[in-house]
Amino acid sequence: MKSRKVYASPRRDGVVGSGDPIVDVLRLLHTQAVVPARVHAASPWAVRFDPYEHVKLGVVLAGECWMVTDACEPVSLRKGDFFLLNNPPAYTLTSAPDVAPSRVMAFRESEDDGEVRIGLEADEDTYVCCIDFVFEEANASVLFDVLPPVVLVRAGDPRGALLANLSALTVAEMESAGVGRSLVLEHLAQLILVHMLRVHADETERPVGWLGALVEDGIGAALRAMHGDVSRRWTLDELAAISHMSRSAFSAAFKAKVGTAPLTYLIEWRMSLARDALRRNTRSISELAAATGYESESAFSTAFRRVVGSSPRYFRDEAQQQAGVT
Repeated sequence: MKSRKVYASPRRDGVVGSGDPIVDVLRLLHTQAVVPARVHAASPWAVRFDPYEHVKLGVVLAGECWMVTDACEPVSLRKGDFFLLNNPPAYTLTSAPDVAPSRVMAFRESEDDGEVRIGLEADEDTYVCCIDFVFEEANASVLFDVLPPVVLVRAGDPRGALLANLSALTVAEMESAGVGRSLVLEHLAQLILVHMLRVHADETERPVGWLGALVEDGIGAALRAMHGDVSRRWTLDELAAISHMSRSAFSAAFKAKVGTAPLTYLIEWRMSLARDALRRNTRSISELAAATGYESESAFSTAFRRVVGSSPRYFRDEAQQQAGVT
């Protein structure tokens, strides 16, 4: 009998790596909400959005428009184009860059119930859907620091076909009142976000940080190895061997791409996982020490204090106090 290949779900306790840095980072962010927003409009029109501290995803489903921000030149968007905005300032979606200020409508989610209509429905020529991600603030910089202000995936991009299918499902769910709608939307939005990150990582102009390192054969292999076994006491020789590079070449290449030395990156990632587990009080300090590769609780505490600035016990107690847990 032919054996079946089983793909086990990685553990979700926040301290054992999955082997996939994108998965690990998104889990560390603990998505708290996925908020849909829809714009139906008949030209001329303009909708002004407030600054946003997290990540926005959007797709033009019909017609075309412009995205105007204070941070960069106006961007032309057409049907099938996707955009990701990282911590955007106030911006405007508009039928033309020069629409009269008197026609600019402010989008207020609480008042508009996630949807705005401009003009008669019979005259509608543009339909844009956006999704606002709300992440847990404590670890948000892990993602924000490696993304540019705007990521675009054009309709003609061959990698955009899957995104188009996902967006069709997402829009259908937005417009439905089905049971479990919020959960379905959250999972679809997460899928779109992962594919946007993949596309960005594959761009010719490589992104910075851990995301850019994933597309480098040698460095990416070492990065995935570290994430896949956080508790292992990795040496520089082992990581260099995985990358098929000498120690010196590996160290230089890793630092140039990721921005920090390999073992420093590993320690900082371990401490990110440890901080998250301590905030949630999911493991004892001795369990955390073993799960993050330290021989003893005292060795772990010393490393934690060096990176974080406080002892693990103090950090956990402060986090629980702030959360209102006695």
